[in-house]
Formats: sequence, C-alpha cells, structure tokens
Amino acid sequence: MTLRETMKLNQLTIKQAQEGLRNKKFSSFELTEDCLDQIKKLDSKINAFITVCEKEAIGAAKMADKQFNNLTIEQLNTLPLLGIPISIKDNFCTKGIRTTASSKVLDDFIPPYDATVVNRLKDAGMIMLGKTNMDAWAHGSSTETSDYGTTKNPWNTNFLPGGSSGGAAASVAANQAIAGIGSETAGSIRQPASWCGVVGLKPTYGRVSRYGLIAMASSLDSPGPITKTVEDSALILQVLAGKDSFDATTSPKKVPYYTKNLNRSIEKVKIGVSNDYFEGVDQEVQNGVHNALKVLEKKGAIIKTIKLFPPKYAIAVYTILQRSEVSSNLARYDGIRYGNDRSYFGDEAKRRIMLGTYTLSAGYYDQYYNKAQKVRTLIIQDFEKAFNPSTGGVDVIIGPTSPSTALPLGSSKNHPMFGEMADVLVEPSSIAGLPGISVPCGFSKQGLPIGMQIIGPQFSEALILNVAYKYEQETEWHKQKPIL
Repeated sequence: MTLRETMKLNQLTIKQAQEGLRNKKFSSFELTEDCLDQIKKLDSKINAFITVCEKEAIGAAKMADKQFNNLTIEQLNTLPLLGIPISIKDNFCTKGIRTTASSKVLDDFIPPYDATVVNRLKDAGMIMLGKTNMDAWAHGSSTETSDYGTTKNPWNTNFLPGGSSGGAAASVAANQAIAGIGSETAGSIRQPASWCGVVGLKPTYGRVSRYGLIAMASSLDSPGPITKTVEDSALILQVLAGKDSFDATTSPKKVPYYTKNLNRSIEKVKIGVSNDYFEGVDQEVQNGVHNALKVLEKKGAIIKTIKLFPPKYAIAVYTILQRSEVSSNLARYDGIRYGNDRSYFGDEAKRRIMLGTYTLSAGYYDQYYNKAQKVRTLIIQDFEKAFNPSTGGVDVIIGPTSPSTALPLGSSKNHPMFGEMADVLVEPSSIAGLPGISVPCGFSKQGLPIGMQIIGPQFSEALILNVAYKYEQETEWHKQKPIL
C-alpha cells in the first residue's frame, strides 16, 4: 500500500513531502494533484485563491519528477523545494500569470517578470499552485476588502481568516497547499496565521527582498512564509533570505543555517513578557499564551516581566506612516501606464489615499508625518533597550499575536480602524522592523485557533525559530486540522 493510499498527500508538511519525494514513496505529480483536488473541492467554500495555475503546476510537477530520476543527491540538495506545491499571495509579481493585488484596478495585469521571492522559490524547485486572495492592495486585516470576495476561515466558514494574507493562511490551514507565501506590513502574516491555526513568520525588514512585491508601505513591507510547522518556515526562509541587487533595502548580512539551529537548547534563554501586551486581550487567548510560557519555562527558559510602551501607541504611528506611503505608492496607478483607471479603487483604498495625501500636504507634514516618525524612533529605542544585554535585557519577547481569536464575517465592514485594532499587538514590532513568528498555542471554546507571537531583535530569526520549534515539539496544537 502506498503512502497516497493511506493518507492525503496534501496534508504533508514540506519536510515530510521532501522525504517522501526523495525516497520515491510518491511523485510530485501525485502530490500536486492532491493539492489541486483539495482546491477544487473546497475553494467554493473558502475562496482562498484568485487564480489557480493548474496547467502550469501539473507541467512543473512532471518536470520535477524527471529531475528526481536524473539528479544526484548533491544536485538535489541545491533544490530544497523540488516538487513542493506552494501558494503565492497575489501581490507578488509572477511572470505570465495574472497578478491583481485583489484589486480590479489590476484585473488584467500580467507581469513580464517574477518577484525575487518567486524567482528564488522557483530556483529551489517550487511548484506554484496559484495566487491567493488578500485584502485589496493589502489594505486590511480581514480579507473582506478584496474585490474578489471574502476568504473564509477553514476552522469555521462563518468567521474571518484575518488578513491581509488571509488567502495564503487559509490555503495552508485547509491543506490546499503544502505552504504559502504572504507579506506583512503590520500583522498581515502573523495575524492570519494566528486566526487560521498555522505558523506565520515575519522576517526582519530587509532580510527578504521586496523586489516585485506590489508596494503598500515601502518602509514596512516584509515577505515571509506561512506554513504548517516551524521547521517548514525555517526551510523557506533559508531559500528567501539574503541580499538582492534589485532591492537596495536588503541586508548584506550573512544568512545563518536556520534549519540547523532549530533544536538547540533554550535553557537560560530570557523571555520577556509585558503586561501591556495582555491588556484588553480575550481571556481564552491570555490563558493559551500563559500556558505556552509554562511549557517554555519547563524547557529551561527564564520568564521575566518587562515594561514596554503600550502597543496602543503604535496605532496612531502606523496609521499615519502607512497611509502616507500608500498615498505615494498608489499614485502610479493612473490607468495610463497599466491597469484600469482610478475609479476602480475600492472604498478602503480611497480612504487611505485621502488620509495619506492630507498628512503629507503643506502645513500638516510636520504636524502629523514628522511627529509619527519621531514616535517610531522612540518605539525602536524601546525595543533596543528591552533587548540590550548590558542592561539585563531579554533575548525574546512573547505575547498574544492577536487580542482575540477569529471574528465573525462582516466584522470589518464600516469599521475603518478594524485592521489597526486587530493588529495592535504586532504593529510595534513591525514599525521597528523586527522579526516575529506566530505559532498555534490552543483553541477557544468555539474551536477557533489561538496564536502566540515570539519577537526578537533584528536578524534574530534563528533564535525565534529555535524557541518556537522547542515549544512546537512539546505540544500538539499544530497537528490539529479543520474538518471541512
């Protein structure tokens, strides 16, 4: 009896799929076919995908199978994602494949090139399943602002998946893809990962190239993986991280071997916990995170109460900076060079353009934008102080990813600040350009996932992955799957 006969291949992790493909237990064609079948079966309920690349994915899978038969072990080691079906958020340019950013402005846009993230994944052997739904232009935390309909949460389709990478998170949670790629400006990877019960990693700003990512707020945007396990996130980050000549903001810092650091002891790792990050948080979410901290403490970690700026102060900063950058970035979509005209912009985009234009206008720049940048600096300095070893600082900071579990469909309607409130706990670290990861740490009485976030200093992805992995190995939350 083959593995495909005993279980659905689309339920595998990247690591499991890697091993199965290399040991010829199944083919990439079979693995990809199972994912495509799951998309066909469920996407009318979930609406995770805008574009499904069935023909291209099948062709790439057959090519991967030929490579498995012809390449040496050494050659295969240079292709860590060979034959692995992955979903891509629809704000990454994909050569020859429609890229909409979930806006009708770009309804017919076919990019002539691949984003660096997509290119590196292809070079590693990825099979691209398709482009996932999102809040239009990444403006939101619900996926309800999409011009292609709302994505539903696989755990309960009456609830939201989060956003803006809601389609990517839902596709992974529903086993439509082995992994997904999202982007985060202030919560758009971690928050939907939390609400959908999967792992979401937001790297340090500049760790992963933004080239070919349709910009929302250029000083904040960070591509990253959404996966079923922490190890899978490390595997993908290994592929994506590093300097890119097409993106001047990418760091030249050496990329560590993330997968080799996962199993290090976390004994005496100092974990900072700020009470302000628990204020106003649902009790079930608080309980889930506190229970997770006890698990880490048993593994030898040291829990230390610290003081941070209350996260609510980040809301005004993020709102002003993000709207200002949106106003500038969306100015290029005038309907003359490419895309449809500006009448196709949705209400949320129009609101953000208007507010951003206002904050950047003469007489208001100093009053709003300049002040917001100064407070941003204070937030950065606050984190630097918290992590400073010379003053007894901590190694990582842990708290809830979101103040609540997933909210019902329609919750974001007529609430212009919905996103900022839903992302309030992840906004400060995003503003500071820090890496963060959300991992499942329980379920509510309604059966909705709870997420815990681990934040580290800049370029400490190896450390936060290590802490997350050690927690994951002691629990079973990540193994639970929705019944659809």
